[in-house]
Amino acid sequence: MRTWKKAGIVSGLVVAAAGAAAVGVVGPRNVMGMLRYDKREQGRLKVGDAAPDVTLIALDGATPVRISEKIGPHPLVLVFGSYT
Repeated sequence: MRTWKKAGIVSGLVVAAAGAAAVGVVGPRNVMGMLRYDKREQGRLKVGDAAPDVTLIALDGATPVRISEKIGPHPLVLVFGSYT
């Protein structure tokens, strides 16, 4: 029983240290901002469902583009990331 208790305490300390490190790296305001503005809802879309209609910003950084405007007879591919 003592081994499990020690393992639980060590695990808790590791999780607390990882949280503190995350706050230290990205800053406390960014962590709170991420938690406040993260409005994702998981588990609602299924294969074959229509994509939610959202507005994205084009590569020029200023032009808004709605997904519903681009859906047509050809597949729509969204790439999130950087190639640099």
